[in-house]
Amino acid sequence: MTEEKKSLKRTLIGKVVSDKRAKTVTVLVERRVKHPIYGKIVVRSSKYHAHDETGEYKLGDTIEITESRPLSKTKNWVATRLVQKAGLV
Repeated sequence: MTEEKKSLKRTLIGKVVSDKRAKTVTVLVERRVKHPIYGKIVVRSSKYHAHDETGEYKLGDTIEITESRPLSKTKNWVATRLVQKAGLV
């Protein structure tokens, strides 16, 4: 059988909010959830530090990040692909 094995690693899509560190980008991931009491849809966000070996992702880019082994104290995600390039500001 030549089936593709499904990866058990989580992937998230978010926007690069900082690219100032060497080989690291900070990615803001937003998700919409229903408020448990009021029922309104609210936006929850989290920031993740992702490894970017080549420094190809810039501020404003939308990228996909994949879970990995811990690479440093705060970094355990790897930037895998560019979803959308940042628009002209």
